[in-house]
Amino acid sequence: MPPGWKNLVDAARREITEISVADLEARRRRGEHFVLLDVREDGERKGGHIPGAIHVSRGMLEFKVPQVVPESSTPIVAYDAGGNRSLLAARALKELGYANVVSLAGGIGAWRAAGGQAAREHTWSAGQLERYSRHFMLKEVGKEGQARLLDAKVLCLGAGGLGSPIALYLAAAGVGTLGIVDSDVVDISNLQRQILHTNDRVGTSKVESAAKTIAALNPDVRVVPHAFRLTPDNVMDVMKGYDVVVDGADNFDTRYMLNDAAFFLKKPIVHGSIFQFEGQATTIAPHLGGPCYRCLYPERPPADFAPG
Repeated sequence: MPPGWKNLVDAARREITEISVADLEARRRRGEHFVLLDVREDGERKGGHIPGAIHVSRGMLEFKVPQVVPESSTPIVAYDAGGNRSLLAARALKELGYANVVSLAGGIGAWRAAGGQAAREHTWSAGQLERYSRHFMLKEVGKEGQARLLDAKVLCLGAGGLGSPIALYLAAAGVGTLGIVDSDVVDISNLQRQILHTNDRVGTSKVESAAKTIAALNPDVRVVPHAFRLTPDNVMDVMKGYDVVVDGADNFDTRYMLNDAAFFLKKPIVHGSIFQFEGQATTIAPHLGGPCYRCLYPERPPADFAPG
């Protein structure tokens, strides 16, 4: 290492806090919100990256990081191959106004030495390159974001009026695994709003019908059918395999049950509700510092409170 470079790194080390791989994993276990930023060059990523990392090369850091981390208060953990360039990157981020930045000591090398499994870059088929081309053009998604969508697992509660557009748009966007929970069968009275289903499926399971529609829409998506009702006895087992839960149910008992399971599993829930021409969406993520559903609505409303 040239003396000038060593001096730069030593100066950055005096200014920037370094954390260990164990510290990083402890933050993840606690459910802390932070951005894991891979500052290596594009070619270095071929060997794999730490799961969940966002990539902005050191050479483009000052230009691109405001796009991927718009809030300067967002905590950032920067890493590279061995822990030196990430120190310089962290100092540059502080100069840009990011107040809470640390560097991973030893970089991805230390991660691997500690037994961490590196995620590989997604290999795109010709069909995927065309299907998701519009997503690739969006700076908020790009190829990296699309790859994360394909790796994501979302549980959709309900395949009815709310669940239909939810599942269709998640499938179209390329969410790789969709679990769908619904114990009901398709009725002809559903068809004016439940767009997952068709005339020829009247009397069949809504979950089965949803799986057929999604398979025809996007073959990249795997549907996991749950053709039963969630209960306090099974909700934890069903939810634990998913990253996000989207609730399109229509009763308060289910909402409180989902809230309690998600609280202990540290899973975010997106609630949707609708009545005639009015709708509401709420995200519940207490493990990220927000309130839970019981915090917002401590007492369960009467059963007849919800309009039919």
